[in-house]
Amino acid sequence: MAEEAKQQFDKTCTTFMQRTVAKPVTISGKGLLTGSDVDIVIEPAGTNEGIVFERVDLDSPVKIEATVDHAIHDRARRTALGVGDASIETVEHLMSALSGLSIDNALIRVDGPEIPGGDGSALLFVESLVRAGTIEQGEPRMILKIEEPIYVQDGDAMIAAFPSDSQGLQVVYDLDYGTSSDRIARQMQSWNSMRGSYLDDVAPARTFSLQEEASALQAKGMCTHLSPKDVLVIGENGPIDNAYRFENEPARHKILDIIGDLYLAGAHIQGRIVASRSGHALNRQLCKAILEQNRESDRTKVIQDGCVMDVRDIQRIMPHRYPMLLVDRVVEMEGDQRALGIKNVTINEPFFEGHYPGTPIMPGVLVVEAMAQLGGLLMSRKLEHTGKIAILLSLDQVKLRHPVTPGDQLLLEAVAVRAGTRTAALKCKAFVGSKIAAEAAVKFMMVDAEQE
Repeated sequence: MAEEAKQQFDKTCTTFMQRTVAKPVTISGKGLLTGSDVDIVIEPAGTNEGIVFERVDLDSPVKIEATVDHAIHDRARRTALGVGDASIETVEHLMSALSGLSIDNALIRVDGPEIPGGDGSALLFVESLVRAGTIEQGEPRMILKIEEPIYVQDGDAMIAAFPSDSQGLQVVYDLDYGTSSDRIARQMQSWNSMRGSYLDDVAPARTFSLQEEASALQAKGMCTHLSPKDVLVIGENGPIDNAYRFENEPARHKILDIIGDLYLAGAHIQGRIVASRSGHALNRQLCKAILEQNRESDRTKVIQDGCVMDVRDIQRIMPHRYPMLLVDRVVEMEGDQRALGIKNVTINEPFFEGHYPGTPIMPGVLVVEAMAQLGGLLMSRKLEHTGKIAILLSLDQVKLRHPVTPGDQLLLEAVAVRAGTRTAALKCKAFVGSKIAAEAAVKFMMVDAEQE
């Protein structure tokens, strides 16, 4: 790889504008686990489109957004994504390369079930991407900032995220193999996206396994095309038929994995990550927790700042009146597709007099009713629903997850799934703080207001 190109990429990784690949990049190889021959083409994509995979070998090509919501949870030692019956295995090293090279938007066409593995590092991807180059797209990239410490643990394994005043992502990994420390000594490595070189310090680090772990995988029919010369297999006396690229290559590869798994947040992260014995499953749990923290922060900001409809506006649309009007204000509307509303729950609510008066709890049916009322307000935004009101037709998948008590503020969310001229289907949720209080699939019938 030309030194000039590497230096240019290191400068690119410290900018804050969205980027995509300058031209299509084709990469071929065998899947690390399956050994399947596969070609991928990494193509330019528009701003805010993110990273999207497409299985083009299926009868009907399937697109899979590279987000943690699409992660498959029963895959050991790797990260896989799926939609329906379509899946793509071992995406973490490619995702790490895209994050490390600050590529925000790309469409990745894949003609097989697994991403090419190369030697188990990210070099297979970064070398081709650096040669192709990237272009700036004129829009600021999305940054998820760690606001409060987050800690995820499973037995002796842990990973945590902490706020940082420094821009970019910092990762510290403490690798401790415990009883196997005679073969893999305890080691640490840190990396800073604003100062370190992903190309030099992280990308060359290969995935690794102990000799008995590699034998167990091959006994299950995985990695059978590989020999210790191809990847990093560690025996009693160190790497078998191979040599370390770094003294602490295993710890560096763990950082490579963390960068890739956290990029499933769909954005770059500003904060400090500290991990010990963490693997893919725990990394993805932290990714989900970071997203939830930012959603909660966004919800809080909307609650504090937003008001699209006050109660007088609501009453002009809804026939309900106190005590059955259960939406105090609407704080956000995205056309006729999504709405956020607020219900302030006070001890003066009439239902508290008879519903568990010793330990007041808002009736679950009224929480669902509040969600449905917000859904009705959302449907009133459609032009073809002008002069009509939404009558509840059915409720499905109703789940009451958290009690609502006096003093709580319910944040209501309604998202349109399907909306025709006469009927509409929505997914609705209610939150108390960061906790989901209730959710339901709601169907409406639209009728003329005069019929009510």
